[in-house]
Amino acid sequence: MSDLDLGALEAWLKGKWPEGRDLHIQRISGGQSNPTFFVTWGQARLVLRKKPAGPILPGAHAIEREFRVLRALADTGVPVPRALYLEEDDGILGTPFYVMERLEGRVFSDCALPGMTPEARREIYLDMARTLARLHAVRPDQVGLEGFGKPGGYFARQFARWSRQYVESPGPRIADLDWLMDWLPANMPADDGAVSIAHGDFRLGNLMYHPTEPRVIAVLDWELATLGHPLADLGFCVMPWNSAPDEYGGILGTDWAGAGIPSQADFVAEYMAHALPTAPLAPFHIAFALFRFAVIFVGIADRARAGSAASEEAGRLGALAPRFAARAREVIARAPVNQGSGS
Repeated sequence: MSDLDLGALEAWLKGKWPEGRDLHIQRISGGQSNPTFFVTWGQARLVLRKKPAGPILPGAHAIEREFRVLRALADTGVPVPRALYLEEDDGILGTPFYVMERLEGRVFSDCALPGMTPEARREIYLDMARTLARLHAVRPDQVGLEGFGKPGGYFARQFARWSRQYVESPGPRIADLDWLMDWLPANMPADDGAVSIAHGDFRLGNLMYHPTEPRVIAVLDWELATLGHPLADLGFCVMPWNSAPDEYGGILGTDWAGAGIPSQADFVAEYMAHALPTAPLAPFHIAFALFRFAVIFVGIADRARAGSAASEEAGRLGALAPRFAARAREVIARAPVNQGSGS
């Protein structure tokens, strides 16, 4: 059921919580991410995350980095689960793993927030903005993360990485992606030196809210965390307003305003009201986030064609690459003249 060596895990847990007994395991995620499990051991209610088995790309699934950033943020205003133990000996469960406290709360997978009141929807979104601002206000060098990534030049490095992945794809060319390959470097904002702890996947589905209040109690899934530009996270976070429900769960084309969800402008204003002074969010930042997502979907489509991700889900997600590239061009087309890069 769990693909864990339960005997080995129980022996390890006894070394940490000698009074524990009656081990219970429930797998809660897997696939492309780090396998994650609920673990109950006596009174200890835990979450265990481990590297997947088999060959992985260098630097991928770095649960050691996840543990490090959770520990670093523990005494800041950023809500994170308490990271308890990191085990780097892969002889115990086959790959390194760590355990953290299990929190009780709500995780929303649907950005439309069905079943909520308009007031709750508004506050859920605005607290997401405030939480992101609190994360970006943490100075990496004050929490021991000064070496967590390369400072400066973030968008140039990221564009080089994702454009290379697209160029090397054996799949068909996508006209809108080819166009973005020219537009993005020509409209890249000058490096302003802004550096923050960047989550890399900051979205509604990676937040846990209080059981009854519209308040974030934990930011989850730090697999892509690094040092980066705060507007990269913010540009990614506003993707729901720029993609449709069948495009990875966006709200574009729905009556989101009537449902109580704040506008993108109000969301960004709430972030800016609580953030350290930063440049404005520009169409470039949103288009870049959509470009990055499109290239990720190109990779999924490539793996589906190669048979290494042969599933209906992989085929469906792979088809989103041209749609996200088109959404990026729409964001650029809506921008006022001379606002493509925030100038």
